[in-house]
Amino acid sequence: MEKLYAKSGPEWTSLEDHLKHVALAAKAFAKHLKINEDLAYRGAILHDIGKAHPAFQERLLSKGKKSKTFRHEISSLLFLSIFPEEEHDALIEMIVGHHKSVKNDVGEKGLLDLEKGYDYLDHHLGKWEEWSPKAIELLNSLEIAASYISKEQALKNIEYVISYCKKKTKERGFSEWRGVLMGADHFASAVIHDTEKHLEKAFKEPELSFFNRTSALYPLSLLNNFHSEKRHTIVVACTGAGKTDYLFKRCRGRVFYTLPFQASINAMFKRVAHSLKDTNPELDIRVLHAASSVVKRKHDEEESVLQSLFGSSIKILTPHQLAAIAFGMKGYEALLLDLRGCDIILDEIHTYTGISQAIVLKLIEILKAIDCRIHIGTATMPSILYKKILTLLGDDVLETSLSDEELDKFNRHRVFKINSFEDANPIISKAVANNEKVLLVFNTVDKAQQVYDFIQGSYSTIDKLLLHSRFRRCDRNEKERDLIGLDYNGDPIEMFNTSNEACIVVSTQIVEVSLDISFDIMITEVAPLDALVQRFGRINRKRISENSGPIKNVYVIAPPETTKEAKPYDIEILKRTFDVLNDGEILKERELQSKIDLVFTEINFLQIEEHAVFKSDGKISIDKLTHRSKSILFKLLEIDSVSCIRESDQEEYENSYFERRLELEIPVRYFSVCKMNQLECGNKPFLIPDKAYDLEKGLFVKEIKEENFNPKFQII
Repeated sequence: MEKLYAKSGPEWTSLEDHLKHVALAAKAFAKHLKINEDLAYRGAILHDIGKAHPAFQERLLSKGKKSKTFRHEISSLLFLSIFPEEEHDALIEMIVGHHKSVKNDVGEKGLLDLEKGYDYLDHHLGKWEEWSPKAIELLNSLEIAASYISKEQALKNIEYVISYCKKKTKERGFSEWRGVLMGADHFASAVIHDTEKHLEKAFKEPELSFFNRTSALYPLSLLNNFHSEKRHTIVVACTGAGKTDYLFKRCRGRVFYTLPFQASINAMFKRVAHSLKDTNPELDIRVLHAASSVVKRKHDEEESVLQSLFGSSIKILTPHQLAAIAFGMKGYEALLLDLRGCDIILDEIHTYTGISQAIVLKLIEILKAIDCRIHIGTATMPSILYKKILTLLGDDVLETSLSDEELDKFNRHRVFKINSFEDANPIISKAVANNEKVLLVFNTVDKAQQVYDFIQGSYSTIDKLLLHSRFRRCDRNEKERDLIGLDYNGDPIEMFNTSNEACIVVSTQIVEVSLDISFDIMITEVAPLDALVQRFGRINRKRISENSGPIKNVYVIAPPETTKEAKPYDIEILKRTFDVLNDGEILKERELQSKIDLVFTEINFLQIEEHAVFKSDGKISIDKLTHRSKSILFKLLEIDSVSCIRESDQEEYENSYFERRLELEIPVRYFSVCKMNQLECGNKPFLIPDKAYDLEKGLFVKEIKEENFNPKFQII
């Protein structure tokens, strides 16, 4: 039999192997969801059989010209009548939209979009008598009893598919079968020949007894109310009180753990993986680095947040990666099914601002509707947000907070206001002379890079480090390990956090959450008060007794004058934050709530409700078998939404598998790279010139331009 392929290099996966892999994944997903496993299996076998078409094989082998649009899923459905009639509707839902929205596809290649153009049916039939027997033979080898189908019958099959899709897209809601197939296809494509091995770990609940540890230093660890039958959780406690352990103790099943920044999830992943390695030797714990994959189609973009592996015991990610379910973006059905019934930890929720806060509230609403247990952790939450969350969750919420007496034991910082970074120079010099660890935090990567240049020139003999989100992930992993000062076994390496020598670390707001470090002094740009307090938590973090310990100094730089300079924050929020801080006084934990409520007085929910496909009244506003092709998140948020890679990493990226590919990627805002060339493999990263990247300082966005590419990497 002629060798047929489903994927090009570096994998060159055969069509037979790919169909087997997807079928195994679909059956496992269906078993978890308690739906028809055999039907899921058959849909997976059928879904890509159209790739046996010569047009697909020739294009895959680069022998064919890209003249007419060819959609392999349409050719797959020509074989629909091989299966019993009662299965046809579910099979159609699995197959017809597993790559494209059935209508209004951004590339105008959905099944119902193609009706407006050329005679696509004749093109997808092709030389039917020559290639269909090969597909029939393959189906039989995969235990699908199949016999010859005439050209006329094949056309009748597509006629039924078209009729069904026109009817279905007039309904509102989502297709469970489409979600199963999309999830299975993505799973198998990510791990390829290791599909069966990975499926053995899928949908296993983690053993979380590690988090039952207790210590007087962590007052939340001494509480026994985590056994409460209340379904949901809100815990308000200052940094270092044991929130992470408490939130995990409230979980009963698989866990999705969200943190606000891409950069912070990496540190949390390492922390949780290390904590659970002894009690969960085979734990499938995943960190979802790629915020999204964006594909340019004609003059528009399509964003996808399909996640590579469903069924993980623990996933660590950002809420942006869950936002697909709110906005109906590509892959949202698979994500909904994976989330259903799980425990969702929304940690450090107080650090979200503006539209991001409203997105989290919409997520809470949807997650509750799909039977998730929701656990929220915060150090400081505006009362207006707290009340809104309680309204969404209802009465079934365990509320936990620390008493004023406990809060008093966490008073650790004296705040000083300064006008500019220049005012901090003598403070840094004195701290270095006193052998102290200094943390400098800035609100943008550009500013952090500028200050790092100054530190390099002024403190050449002192250990120093720059950390922000715009590094290759493999480079940032090394930097985070050096900063935390622990090796792979958790033993001190006497660097930065575990060193006894003076050092200076320059960072952006990514240090606010999950990085377990304790420095002596901080100089920081002002940020919204809730986020600022979280930053302070990296100073004097380690308590040595259960009573209040020493007080250390934090210096806050006054807000800028203009809205543009204040970005990514709201200038009025920054001004109110600076105003409520008392210069030269200890920041008292018991007074934080009143200060927070003076800073945050409103939340804008209306814009999210307008764009969300899941409405507050429980209705779903999206047509079945479709998804939102244009990215709503680009318009609502300024976020790290895509990946790029250096030009010198292209060959390795194209010839590596997904774990290594992730290490080579650099998170970046879409609009910084959208004019660059984009790869077709992995997360479809954009290519940037090597000149735009420095191992010590990271990505320089202003250097991402065509004239900076190295000619030796260009295809002539």
